[in-house]
Amino acid sequence: MSSVSIPSGRATADGKNPPQPGGLSSTLVLALGTFAVGTDAFVVAGFLPTMADSLHVSETAAGQSITVFAAAYAVLSPVLATLTARLPRRALLIGALLTLGAANLLSALAPNLAVLITSRIVAAAGAAAYTPNAGAVSAALVRPELRARALAVVVGGLTVATALGVPLGNLISHWLGWRSALGVVAGLCLLVAVGVRLIMPELPGNPRVPLRTRLAVLRRPTVLAVLPLTVLGMGACYTAYAYSVPVLEAVRIPESATLWMLFLYGLGAVLGNLAAGYATDRWGSVRVLTAGYVCMALALGVLAWIAAAEGSLRPVVGLLVMFWGASSWCQTPPQQHRLIEVAPQEAPLVVSLNSSGIYLGIGLGTVLGGITLPVGAATVYGLGAVLAVAALLFLRITARATAHES
Repeated sequence: MSSVSIPSGRATADGKNPPQPGGLSSTLVLALGTFAVGTDAFVVAGFLPTMADSLHVSETAAGQSITVFAAAYAVLSPVLATLTARLPRRALLIGALLTLGAANLLSALAPNLAVLITSRIVAAAGAAAYTPNAGAVSAALVRPELRARALAVVVGGLTVATALGVPLGNLISHWLGWRSALGVVAGLCLLVAVGVRLIMPELPGNPRVPLRTRLAVLRRPTVLAVLPLTVLGMGACYTAYAYSVPVLEAVRIPESATLWMLFLYGLGAVLGNLAAGYATDRWGSVRVLTAGYVCMALALGVLAWIAAAEGSLRPVVGLLVMFWGASSWCQTPPQQHRLIEVAPQEAPLVVSLNSSGIYLGIGLGTVLGGITLPVGAATVYGLGAVLAVAALLFLRITARATAHES
């Protein structure tokens, strides 16, 4: 996440003095933008089979639209942070939202998979330019004692998108089709762009930091002991989530009930994220992550067993899906905490790199899920459980490398 610094007395792009920090109201429109970004990133999982049928491709091929979005986001995030550093923040955020909105319109109108893949790369560019800067701007717009809460509000938009955006996208796709669902996301992006233009004051850009300097932190052994876990952990949970509809059908959840399962996953994600923040402060990052990976391995392992046994345990499946969501999104607060502890002087940078790691993990999980999906849902769930165990082992082996861990 790039930092925003507004020294006292420095003029903004329009020649006026910078705005005085205020309350949290200005951050709400930014949070709506991160909600749009999160919905865009995850919504495809809710209507993947329908989209694949419409484009006359396999579900595995259609799932690669998620992979390319995630991979492009991960690669473009540090590059765009370097290239756009000097741009005024309001113009940058509006441009990012307009890019994301236009890309979603192109996705909604895509006649074939090639156009869809291209549009998802453009969408990733808009998302990668928006999300880190929205968080940094929110911290600059509020009083110092409200900065942590402002960041929580903006980042919370992504978590809420997991809980509400994806199920709503699934619902809209059932009513009006998957193209309309992406069209709604495009409309939301344009609406937020107007809100940012009307509400947000002018803010200057930042000094340009070379990409080589930004990535130099990756040479630190302590950072290398922490960051790969984000990729591995997100890969574990996304192996099955990217193909939610077919793998839930394998545990006797009809497509008509997928909406409620996605909602339970999202509810678990919100609760897991909130609980992880509190628990990390109280018991330390390693203990929270250990509990999360154990929970993820058990949830996915039991789902694999149910799929293999061809059982029908809908209430149990709902509970397992909620635990799956909670364990998936409980990773972010403790991982960010660990990275900030091992590199406190580069906190904004390592948090941004952690975001790239999240999307690399999503891309990895989608690829692995697509490869194993033809074998069967039990294999997809089982692979996710194995990766969760691998994440747990990586955590325990590398925990000693971070001296501040409890």
